[in-house]
Amino acid sequence: MPELPEVQTIVNDLSKKIIGRRIVDIWFDAPKIITLRLTQGDGEQSRTIKKPKPKDFKKQIKGLRIQEVGRRGKNILIYLTKTKNQKPKTKNYILLIHQKMTGHLLVGKWRIVKNRPVSPLKGPLREKVNDYIHLIFYLDNGYQLALSDLRKFAKVMLGEKEEIEKLPDLAEIGPEPLEASFKVDKFVSLISSQKRKVKQVLMDQAVIAGIGNIYSDEILWDARIHPLRTAQSLKPRELRNLYVAIRQVFKKALKLRGTSISDFRDTAGKAGFYGEKRLVYQREGEKCLRCGEKIKRIKIGGRSTHYCPHCQILK
Repeated sequence: MPELPEVQTIVNDLSKKIIGRRIVDIWFDAPKIITLRLTQGDGEQSRTIKKPKPKDFKKQIKGLRIQEVGRRGKNILIYLTKTKNQKPKTKNYILLIHQKMTGHLLVGKWRIVKNRPVSPLKGPLREKVNDYIHLIFYLDNGYQLALSDLRKFAKVMLGEKEEIEKLPDLAEIGPEPLEASFKVDKFVSLISSQKRKVKQVLMDQAVIAGIGNIYSDEILWDARIHPLRTAQSLKPRELRNLYVAIRQVFKKALKLRGTSISDFRDTAGKAGFYGEKRLVYQREGEKCLRCGEKIKRIKIGGRSTHYCPHCQILK
């Protein structure tokens, strides 16, 4: 699943490519991934429509203009607003997209041939990993924003800004580890009393946003902490090292445009480069880049976990 570096890479790309564009049409063939949150009139409660019909989704989103693209945890947030000739003029909307396991957003051009999107553009968009298009937003400059998702697990939700922001998907996410306000003292207070294994704590989105299976392994290796240690067993020096490792690993992964050892691609359909620089994740049996010991793999909470038995000692 794309984690913070991959999602932020997509957000950075989209911020350069689609801001200011107006959505003029949509196409999709997988209603199960789409949800609408609608208001039934002024002051009334919203209602949720899962698996909306294409015409209903089109009615809600057509004509909206893209104002901003942001991220909260692993969620991509596309902020939309009504154009001048639409009523009411004051409403703002959010298109929330969670790419899940195999989803990624692409910007390009596609034609529908026998109910299947085909890109006329040469290059990465024609690669098989980018050929599972199930949703297309047509933009007013002739380009399209598309979602490729092999397993069709992605989540796409459209609703009024206030409604989306108060959903648990956003409201119950922990602090962002790369924000300036995320200081070491705040990090220590969040995890130092946790009785769970430190890897499980790092991956808990309610504790810290954006860390998943890949980067939790990378972060713990960088900090020389065994993944089976409980968070409350970590000494102050280890907690500080862990805090530094989170920021260092994420900044490096962002610079390298994410990890593409699975399905992740950027908005041009290109792979990220962090997978070539992995420190420990999926390197079972290979030599540790720090000490030469062989990397081992264990299971924690049903997830494969990679570590160096020499550098990351279980105390």
